[in-house]
Amino acid sequence: MRALKDLSLSATVAGFVAVLVGFTSSVAIIFQATQQLGATAAQTSSWIWALGLGMGLTSLGLSLWTRQPVLTAWSTPGAALLAATSGVKMDEAIGAFIVCGVLITVAGATRWFERIMDRIPIAIASALLAGVLARFGLDAVLATRTAPLLVVAMAVAYLIGRRWWPRYATPTVLLAGVVVAALQGRLHLQAVVWDWAVPVWTTPRFTVTTLIGVALPLFLVTMASQNLPGVAAQRASGYQTPVSASVAATGVATMVFAPFGGYAFNLAAITAAICMGREAHEDPARRYMASVMAGVFYILIGLAGGAVVGLLQAFPRELVSAVAGLALLGTIAGGLSAALKEEKHRDAAMLTFLVTLSGLSLLGIGSAFWGVVAGAVSLMVQHFRQR
Repeated sequence: MRALKDLSLSATVAGFVAVLVGFTSSVAIIFQATQQLGATAAQTSSWIWALGLGMGLTSLGLSLWTRQPVLTAWSTPGAALLAATSGVKMDEAIGAFIVCGVLITVAGATRWFERIMDRIPIAIASALLAGVLARFGLDAVLATRTAPLLVVAMAVAYLIGRRWWPRYATPTVLLAGVVVAALQGRLHLQAVVWDWAVPVWTTPRFTVTTLIGVALPLFLVTMASQNLPGVAAQRASGYQTPVSASVAATGVATMVFAPFGGYAFNLAAITAAICMGREAHEDPARRYMASVMAGVFYILIGLAGGAVVGLLQAFPRELVSAVAGLALLGTIAGGLSAALKEEKHRDAAMLTFLVTLSGLSLLGIGSAFWGVVAGAVSLMVQHFRQR
């Protein structure tokens, strides 16, 4: 089987790091969203089950189908939107999730989202990717404030790894971080409760209020703040993944898992970049196994529920920030290089990069969308009616 032949230690570790970063960076927002909707402990565990299986199955299936690193994720801005929502009951929210899934599926099946992405120059896409990922590089540097020894040790491990065994630089960083954190007594494994997650069905209820106030905004922020940089990450890394089919698959997954808490799935950008970089494998044709293994890890997280989430949360926050920032250094540099390569696109690319990096949020839509808008306006002004 080709997949087994293409499997490597570096791809497996890259997949694990992607899952580690994806879960630990935003799982707290998921818990806030469930609390805001009045979820029980069983329903909260069901959300983790649905999200883990939804991301795992779509990542696994799409990556094996395309032989490209296609990684999916939950909608982090969507979770923040739900956490800020008041007066919505769980069954009404489930109805809104299903409608959101229908809208995402239609956006993929009709190819209108892909047509928009086809009109974005590679310089803008690369600048968008660099801007999204650069914040993780900054977080890695800033983590030295609270854990200088841990972060410096991981940085030294990264430099040594890049010098003598570049394929295994990220595993070296992760191992060094775990060892130093353990020696410092910062691995909190005692809080992990070993138990399997059980799916809980919630019968959806559809109301006009939640369709307008929850379903539509959830769809918009997922497409603009998540799928947009997700596709940009793929193209900036040189992969021509079938956008429409991939987006439609995340929409179908949302409809299937919505009654259990899978509120919105989308193409990943930050975690996907970890699977697309040289750290996953020197051969770009074999990097898809990183997202395949990430899919396997996501499925295990979904099945184990709170136990695995607790295990991931046992890692210090600084360790997660450092391993993410160091693993993404090459991708950030590649994105900036591609963004600034052509002089005629340089101003637009820098505007895109800076606006995206700023974290600006307007009308509930994140900086990734506004970065593309800034770059597009710059291109229109500078090259209007030019051949």
